[in-house]
This record gives sequence, C-alpha cells and structure tokens, in this order.
Amino acid sequence: MLAMNRRAFLRTSALTSGAALCGRMGFAQTAIVAPSAAASVSLRLKLDPRKRGNAIPADFTGLSYETSQLSDPEFFSPDNMELVGFVRRLGRSGVLRVGGNSSEYSYWSPEAAAQSDAATREDAQANVLANALVVDLKRGPASKTKTTPQAVRNLRGFIDATGWTLIYGLNMGTESAEAAAAEADFVMRTMGDKLIAFQLCNEPDLFYRNSLRKSDYDFAQFAQEWQHFYEVIRQKVPHAPFAGPDTAFNNEWLVPFAKQFKDEVAFLSHHYYALGPPTDPSMTIERLLRPNPKLVQEFEGMAQTKADSSLPFRLAETNSCYQGGKQGVSDTFASALWGADLMYQLATAGGVGINFHGGGYGWYTPVAGTVASGFTARPIFYGMLLFAEAGPGHLVEAHIEDQESAPLLNAYGLISNDAHSAVKAVVFNKHGDRGVHLTIESGSEATRARMLRLAAPRLDDTQDVTLGGNPVGASGAWDAAHEETRQVHEGTVAIELPPGSAALVSFRTGASSGAM
Repeated sequence: MLAMNRRAFLRTSALTSGAALCGRMGFAQTAIVAPSAAASVSLRLKLDPRKRGNAIPADFTGLSYETSQLSDPEFFSPDNMELVGFVRRLGRSGVLRVGGNSSEYSYWSPEAAAQSDAATREDAQANVLANALVVDLKRGPASKTKTTPQAVRNLRGFIDATGWTLIYGLNMGTESAEAAAAEADFVMRTMGDKLIAFQLCNEPDLFYRNSLRKSDYDFAQFAQEWQHFYEVIRQKVPHAPFAGPDTAFNNEWLVPFAKQFKDEVAFLSHHYYALGPPTDPSMTIERLLRPNPKLVQEFEGMAQTKADSSLPFRLAETNSCYQGGKQGVSDTFASALWGADLMYQLATAGGVGINFHGGGYGWYTPVAGTVASGFTARPIFYGMLLFAEAGPGHLVEAHIEDQESAPLLNAYGLISNDAHSAVKAVVFNKHGDRGVHLTIESGSEATRARMLRLAAPRLDDTQDVTLGGNPVGASGAWDAAHEETRQVHEGTVAIELPPGSAALVSFRTGASSGAM
C-alpha cells in the first residue's frame, strides 16, 4: 500500500550578454497571452565574430540523478535503450552526475543481490524521488538504499552506450571514510577514465538543515571532514579524481574551498535553483523568466573562485524550482526557454558545464518515466536539445541595440566547431506579451541563413512543444520537420520571433547546406 501511494504521489506531484543582461534588464512581469493579441517591437542584433568569448566544450550538457536511483540496477543499464536514446539525443558527449540528497542515505553493499522482480523495481523507482523530497521538505531522513556491484557495472554499460562520462557522489553525510573508500575503489576500477570526479557529499552547507550535522556546523568543520575522506580514499585509490564542494548556494563556502583544495580537485561544483519552495504562490512563470539576482551572485562567486584557483566551474545540479519542481511552471514550455538561456548565461560567465536534475515523474525532470512505464521528454528537454543543435564552439560578441523595449530578449552568438566554422545566433524571446522583429547582422560574408524554431502555443503549455516543427518521440527520436531558409543581404537577415519563443539561426556562405 505504501509503495502504491508513492507511485500515485509521483505521478500527480511528482561574452557580452549573459551576466551583463542580468544586470541591466529590470524586473518587468511577462504576461501569458495568446500570440495573436501581442504587440511587436523591432530590434537589431549585431554579432562580431572577431571578438571571441569563452569556449563551449562538447561535454557542456549534463543530467543529474539521485544516487538512490542505483537501487534499481536496471535503470542505468545498457539494456535501458529507451533512456539511452534520450541521453544520446542531447549529445554524443556529456556528463551524467549521480548524487543528490539521497547520496547521504545510500550505502555500498558489495554482497547484496540485485533486484530483478519488475514490481520490486517499480517500487524502488517510485521511492527515488520520494526519498529526495523527504529530505528537501525537511521531514526527516530519507529511506536507506543500497548500491550494489551490479548497479555499478550496469552504470558503466549505460555510460558506454551513451558516450558520456560520470560524476559519482559518495556518502560523507552518514557513512564512514573507510566505507566510502571501498565503494570508490570498486567504482574507479569499473569506470576507469569514464569517471571524471567523485563528489564526497551533497550540499554540505545545508547539512544542519537536513539533521546531518549540528546547527553550528561551519566551513571549518566541513573542510576538516572533507580532507579526512579525501586522504582515506586516496590511500586506497591513489588516482581517484575529485570535485567539490557541491554546495547549495553558499559562496562563503565555495571561495575558501577553492583556495584550500585547489590542488585536490579537478573542478569546482555548485548548485542553483531559480525558484522555491513550490508552495509559495509567488513562484510563477513570470518570475522564472525574469532576471534573478541570486544567479548574478552565484556567477560572482564563480568568477572569484576562478580568479583565485584557475579551476573550471560546473553547475553540477540545477533546475527551475527545488523540491521536485512546481506544477504549472517547471513542466511548461517556459522551462525550455529558461533552461536553454541559462546554459548560455553560464557559458558566457565562464562555466564549463551544467547538470539538470531530474528523475521519475518530478515536475522539472527533462526525461520523465520509469523502466516499466516508459519515458517521455518534458519541455525543458527541448531547450537542452536546442543547445545541442547549436553545438559546441566559441561564443562571440552579441549586442542588442535599444533593448529597453524588449528587456526579456536574450541573444548569444557563437562560431561553431564544425567544418564550416559557421556563425550562429541563438535568440530567446521570453516575453509573453510581445513579438520581436529582429534584424541580425552576422558580421560575416554569409549569403544564406537557416533557422530552427523552438515553439509552443503558450508559455504555460505542457504538451505541444516542438523544435523545428517536430516533437521528440520515443527513445529521443527527433529530426527537424521544418527548417526555414532565408536569403542574407550583406551579412544581414531579418526574422520574426513570436512571443514566448526561441530560434537558432545558422549562417552559411554560398549554397552549402548541412547541419545547423
């Protein structure tokens, strides 16, 4: 009865723009209105390919799941080809992070038998998000779960099938350093160079709120614990890679961690949630789409740590609204615009990667479902897919003239890493009440432009999202049904951006065609 209730619960509740734009774009509300009722403004976007910003690496994109997901060894398995397909659709290179709140209640169990009964697996899957929410909602510790050798071996097969790499969370919250070392030893031997980092904990700056430590727990105590776990694990696994501190929001921990442990970690990790809690009625689509001062503060902390340590920085866990997301916000088309825009804001600010948290039927999960019930793409997946279609490359200067009439229009320019070194523009109209007639100066000798649109009937639509006129199908199947081709005059093209939409514009010379 308890398991059935959990399943029911999960199904029913379950660089020049970027940071600079955050600083100058006001806080105007975005009304959710039908496109036919919207006004339109005219703006000009200028790209300058000569002025290059940060690189977007091929493995920038990532997904994040709870460690308790490993209690079902069949989930992350090469046999779960449906989920493999969704992951591969987001890129042949990427980073899967396994961690989250449940990592502090997951225990290495080398002798435990893998679960095989389908009903038991479904119950285990139903517990995954419920466990995470128990901790998020401060309702006591989550249920303990076991991670077995079979789960880790299957995880390696899943990683191989996707072509991605792995960040693996260990339990510093309720486990001993010796037990963590034993788990790390097996994971390292199984994963090899597919493992890019161990994380020793999840959001240690909130340990006191999750009853994992006393109320006076501070950075000094955390640093002492982290150092102890690091030394014990390194003694058993000499070449184990690490990242940290994986803090929730506290720059006052991030900066000293970078200073103290810069020689022990491969990169720095931090979390960001735009909204929360979901019970707060002010957590709306309008609030999600406007600039967030909290994000500006996180970027400031990131800049400081990079300056102090020269270490790369990754948002190892992020999404729209903590505690599993908010229905009517996290599961809407607005999340696709927000998510893709966040990816470019992070890249503009110098971040090297991002992991969107999800799993089960949480409102914010990019891929929803279970092995038993199958998987579907949620709206935020489409934003990630737009980013994937734009591809890796170098950001270039992108300037919107007279932006005051459309402050929620964001734009980014890049030169791709493909054979054509194509100039591309990615533009987001996060207004629900106005369209934009946008003239784009490519700064190149392009003669043609091709465009993919990210669209839905409304910002709050949950079902009718398309990229290039097509939805994402089973196992992540997708191709563009409609790519608009435009003639470019003297490197300039004009496009229409309806309210609540985005577009990828790829410039080409001559009559060449091919991938966006």
